[in-house]
Amino acid sequence: MGISRPLAMTRNAMKHAVKLATSWAIATLLVAAALAQDIPGVEICTRESRLDRRTSCLQSNVEFLQQVVSRNALDAQQKLSAASREIAALKEQLAAANRDLAALRDALSAIEAKIARPQNESLPAGPQTPQAKQPGK
Repeated sequence: MGISRPLAMTRNAMKHAVKLATSWAIATLLVAAALAQDIPGVEICTRESRLDRRTSCLQSNVEFLQQVVSRNALDAQQKLSAASREIAALKEQLAAANRDLAALRDALSAIEAKIARPQNESLPAGPQTPQAKQPGK
């Protein structure tokens, strides 16, 4: 007597759930390990025993971090300037599209007016009686 189908499906589902939970746990540990890394370029100054060397180590770290901050600020400013230029260009394109749309609407209303005018002129002014057919034709 074999395992019933619902029980086998439940076991498979449990196996997949355990695999998924294990994968999430490993991914979480890897991310935590990646976040715990030191900043590249910053020295560990606590290893220095002499006060003057520790001070110069800290000063070099401060200078390095100031350079990184200024470089990041410059990059951010350049990206902001590029985004501002792109926004200005897109606003200009939108204004041109709106002008084109207004011109097309005006042309459409003029065409509709021309179409309506001949239809009004071709309609008779009053009721007319149909003309009788001529005999022989």
